Amino acid sequence: MNRDLLVLSHSAQNNPQVLERELEQLHQLLFYTENWAVFSVANEILDINRHKIIRKTHLIQQILTEKKQKPFVFTCNKN
Repeated sequence: MNRDLLVLSHSAQNNPQVLERELEQLHQLLFYTENWAVFSVANEILDINRHKIIRKTHLIQQILTEKKQKPFVFTCNKN
């Protein structure tokens, strides 16, 4: 997965190998945390139309992958 990141580091100013190692570690960390399962656990759907909060992971994924999104259905982070 390609992503655009802005990385600021004092320790890697003079050494490109240190910066490359830090970026590789960041990539490995994000690889395991940026997926549907983790996203579905950390978020919930607020459906104002039906007055419901949807917390089941398979329903969250189903709602977010629908081609036509309904109005007043919001994704909310649980944090």
